[in-house]
Amino acid sequence: MNRLVWLLPAVAILALLLTWMLKRYALSRSLIDIPNARSSHSLPTPRGGGVAVVISFLIALLVLWTANDVSNSVLWALLGSGASIAVIGFLDDHGHIAARWRLLGHFSAAFWALYWLGGIPEIIFFNTPVNFGWLGIILGAFYIVWMLNLYNFMDGIDGLASVEALCVCLGACVIYIALGYIELIWLPLALCMAVLGFLFWNFPPARIFMGDAGSGFLGITLAVLSLQAAWHDPKFFWVWIILLGVFIVDASFTLIRRLFSGCKVYEAHRSHAYQYASRQMGKHLPVTLAVLAINMFWLLPIAIGVALLEIDGLVGVVIAYIPLVLLAIKFHAGEKE
Repeated sequence: MNRLVWLLPAVAILALLLTWMLKRYALSRSLIDIPNARSSHSLPTPRGGGVAVVISFLIALLVLWTANDVSNSVLWALLGSGASIAVIGFLDDHGHIAARWRLLGHFSAAFWALYWLGGIPEIIFFNTPVNFGWLGIILGAFYIVWMLNLYNFMDGIDGLASVEALCVCLGACVIYIALGYIELIWLPLALCMAVLGFLFWNFPPARIFMGDAGSGFLGITLAVLSLQAAWHDPKFFWVWIILLGVFIVDASFTLIRRLFSGCKVYEAHRSHAYQYASRQMGKHLPVTLAVLAINMFWLLPIAIGVALLEIDGLVGVVIAYIPLVLLAIKFHAGEKE
């Protein structure tokens, strides 16, 4: 695999250049996010830069496959689901696709990925492996669809979605290396490099936004990588759920509170905890850096404990999520403005 180490910087450079090209394309086609009452930004900014992440990662995926470092099943799971979600997002960025058609596309991509992965693996609850059988296909589809949508919801301030992807993937790689699963690190690392090239342009203050094509692609790719890892070791599922805690808690808590308050959850809003926090602080950078710190100094150590110290996965999730829920309450996640 060392022969392909060159691939990682190449992916970052490709994403960097593609984002620059997409920025010029967005400006020429007037693909601009204009600030409005539901926006978390104050300046008109081009969108759609996440396509650079999509193209760069999928090229890396194909290179890894041709080198026999990615199996056929993982190739088709990631390529088919990721590309279809990126296309749906790209079309939505350029116009509008009705929610029902987007959701149909999301579930189709989820079932495609699950078919090639062989469904979902056994999940361990309190040292007891549970095989969900055919029900696992349904649960797995809802998990994947929720992951890609919550990533879309959480891509609302500069650099946040990119920093989250970097932290989650690098955290997973640290754990894979510690446990000797070297073969699992290359796809998360390739995704990191693609995101890093984009982040150069998206770091606060952002010069281009990710758009639905990029955020949806990241969400479904991270979901598929988490299930792929769990097929190698069931505790890796809990590791990924812990590492993704900031996004899962904020998006889920906000959705639940809005449901109970009678809000139309399909309407755009800016009532996530991170959005309230960015308005309170007057800028995006402190919130993005705070998420970085939470991932590094809180969630990663707990994920390491689950993976290396045999802490029960569900217990680890509860420990990890309690402070995140308290933060969501503190910053009024889901409350009406």
